[in-house]
Amino acid sequence: MTGQASRHGTIKVAPLSITEKLFEGLLGRDEAVVIVDGPTGRALTAGEVVEGIRRLAGGLTERGVLPGGTVAILAPNMPEYPIVFHAVAWGGGTVTTINPTYTAPEIRHQLEDAGAVMLVTVSAFAEVAQAAVEGTGVREIVVIGGERCLSLDDVMGQPLMVQAPVDLARHVVVLPYSSGTTGRPKGVMLTHRNLVANVTQSGAVAGITPRDVAIAFLPFFHIYGMTVLMNLFLQQKAKLVTMPRFDLEMFLRLIETHRATRLYIVPPVALALAKHPLVDNFDVTSVEEIFSGAAPLGPETEMAVGTRFGARSIQGYGMTEMAPISHMTVAGDVRHGSSGQAVPSTECRIVDPATLQDLGPGEEGELWVRGPQVMLGYLNNPQATAETLTPDGWLRTGDLAVIDEDGFMFVRDRLKELIKVKGFQVAPAEVEAALCAHDGVADAAVIGCPDAEAGEVPIAFVVRAEGAETGAAELRAHVEGCLAHYKHPVEYRFVPSVPKSASGKILRRELRADLAREAGG
Repeated sequence: MTGQASRHGTIKVAPLSITEKLFEGLLGRDEAVVIVDGPTGRALTAGEVVEGIRRLAGGLTERGVLPGGTVAILAPNMPEYPIVFHAVAWGGGTVTTINPTYTAPEIRHQLEDAGAVMLVTVSAFAEVAQAAVEGTGVREIVVIGGERCLSLDDVMGQPLMVQAPVDLARHVVVLPYSSGTTGRPKGVMLTHRNLVANVTQSGAVAGITPRDVAIAFLPFFHIYGMTVLMNLFLQQKAKLVTMPRFDLEMFLRLIETHRATRLYIVPPVALALAKHPLVDNFDVTSVEEIFSGAAPLGPETEMAVGTRFGARSIQGYGMTEMAPISHMTVAGDVRHGSSGQAVPSTECRIVDPATLQDLGPGEEGELWVRGPQVMLGYLNNPQATAETLTPDGWLRTGDLAVIDEDGFMFVRDRLKELIKVKGFQVAPAEVEAALCAHDGVADAAVIGCPDAEAGEVPIAFVVRAEGAETGAAELRAHVEGCLAHYKHPVEYRFVPSVPKSASGKILRRELRADLAREAGG
């Protein structure tokens, strides 16, 4: 069946690579400052970004990495990030973006799964990078700004002046990793066409202009920061100020110093902006729009942050698998608590999870989406791909939602078990596997618990091995070495057994019900 079409019509996806699309906002503006390093004030012009992309693409081609090779980036937000990303894309390669908070085993899994042959990082992560590449196909580690090692400057070559030939609809240009409900994170195969489509779809409704300035703390390794800030913002001739990590005081100072007009945030930041007394110490009157994504934001907080800043406060919705945006709120048509309407060229359905029958306006079911931004599938994982994509191109989001008669979508809950901590996905199965690897643990179950600051946090229910006296401190030390910090359980509860179905599946709903009863009582 055909779903509900976007009320914003359709767009034409130009036959361009994502870097050719980016260059629309850079070429002919050689002297314009387009990206600034927030902490230091170091700035790059449009001309310098273009030259860096072309020279690095040329150097990587000379070294035999491109075309066709996969390059991993393990770095915080900084002006060089888009240069590395787009040099690989321009030279006909694939980028896989890695979370800088990952441990060596987590990095190694992604490097192996993605087939990376080069890892680009920064000095602060050089040690973990060195440990992570052992036993992988990575031949070289390149350090941005590094000394006494292979640096980014060393890899620069003769400029590659034209896009290396690629199949725009089939060539996987980026492999961000997204956690599933089982097993380890999966590589999401996104093509040039996926990224160009989503930049075009978002640009058609976002209203970004060359006078706009955004403070980019949303990580470029994550699809939200990658598409909305690194690609869309620069393509629209606007300016970015990068932050390596979120710090409220620095964020507010940079808003004041650079007269930021648009804030792209996640719910925990929205909560801080709505309530923290620090906000009153800074001039934030330049802010015109505050856009929250990555997880649902309650209407009360959404309205409160807008009121405090005297700005338009809105939301959008997306997934890594959709490059990422399927819904955005358009200025002037705001329904607080809603993720907005489908972006152009996007169809939606609300489907009964039990019967797979389509539901009508106002009825709650699973959100399905179809459009040119939807991924090819998961790398090396045909089963997960088949479970997520239907043969006729619908992406099953795993989110329960309602679409009203005017096309506004409201996310209600998740069918799948992912825990979203500050917008980052945590697969319970991955944390459970890490806990069960401890000799003192017989079984474990992990669920998400609502948290005012993080959205959700993981809580672990642990069954001790017979005769063991394993405690919370021991398990905290154990996960420190194998899981990124946001995946760590905030609480350990020791239980005699984990509730399971006849088929052996963990009955998380029973654990949630127990927590709810405790909270109520």
